[in-house]
Amino acid sequence: MSIERDRRRRRTPDEARLEALVCARARLLSGGPDSVTLKAVADDLGMTHANLIHHFGSAEGLQSALMGSMVADLSRDLEAAIARLRTDEGAPLELVTAVFDAFAEGGAGKLAAWIVLKGDLSHLEPVRDAVNGLVHVIQEKLGDPSDASRDRLSSAVLFIALSAFGEALIGTPLRNMLDQDEDASRRVVAGLLPYFVARSERAN
Repeated sequence: MSIERDRRRRRTPDEARLEALVCARARLLSGGPDSVTLKAVADDLGMTHANLIHHFGSAEGLQSALMGSMVADLSRDLEAAIARLRTDEGAPLELVTAVFDAFAEGGAGKLAAWIVLKGDLSHLEPVRDAVNGLVHVIQEKLGDPSDASRDRLSSAVLFIALSAFGEALIGTPLRNMLDQDEDASRRVVAGLLPYFVARSERAN
């Protein structure tokens, strides 16, 4: 069977949607949001433009479905980070690595930037529970259920998440400019985290 014939094979609706989302994600990661168009994805898959419209309704529908799929993956990765923290000793580097990995996997950093630039933050709502779960599991490890503890840990998770987001977007070129290795950002954040939490505690 030729490649062209295979690309134009008959697909079930579910198969067509899944393959289109996989292709759209690859385009987002390699070419940015502007490359995620119905025509480009249809051409990549050997489908017609009209066929893809049938499955997603519009370019906005395709992009929205892609965001939903990638946010679900980010939530899953954050939940995996929570599971790791429940079983690990919870040293600062372990925590930072878990969150950085969640933002790096599957292009979640680029996804978050795309969502923010489009201005529809509702797509990020499914991540709320996972982020709050991070605060809760760290609080469990510290054995301090107080509101003051939660406020401090929320600030710490914000610090880590913002750093992970920045690393996912521009970390590689910045580290190359400064001749730093690929783990440099994680080590910096892990080293600052105890000071950051202690300072937040004094402020409270």
